[in-house]
Amino acid sequence: MLVCSCNYITDKDIKSVIAELLDEDCWQLIVPAKVYHAMGKRGRCCGCFPNVVDLIIKTTAEYHDARESETAEVVNFIDRLKRFHEEQQAAAVERRQAMAVARRVG
Repeated sequence: MLVCSCNYITDKDIKSVIAELLDEDCWQLIVPAKVYHAMGKRGRCCGCFPNVVDLIIKTTAEYHDARESETAEVVNFIDRLKRFHEEQQAAAVERRQAMAVARRVG
C-alpha cells in the first residue's frame, strides 16, 4: 500500500526500515523523521506522518511479540508511543484551529 505519495513510499518500505532500526536498538524511540532519514527521504507535505506513526506502533509491537520481549517493557513502550502519537495529533488539531481563527480575524 502506498503510504507517502510525495516520495512514493510503501508500507513495506517503512516496515522494513523500522525493523532495521529495531535490530540496531529495540528500545529506541522511532519517529517518522527517523524513518524518512534512514531511507534518505524527507517529509514534504507530512500528511502521511500519522499513518507512519501507526505503522511504527504496529511494527514495533509485532517485532517485540516475535522476539518474546518482556511484556511489561513492551506495554510501557507501546503506551509511550501511543501517547506521543495522540499528543502529535492534538497539536496538529490545535494548529489547524489557530490558523482558521487567524484567517477569520485577519
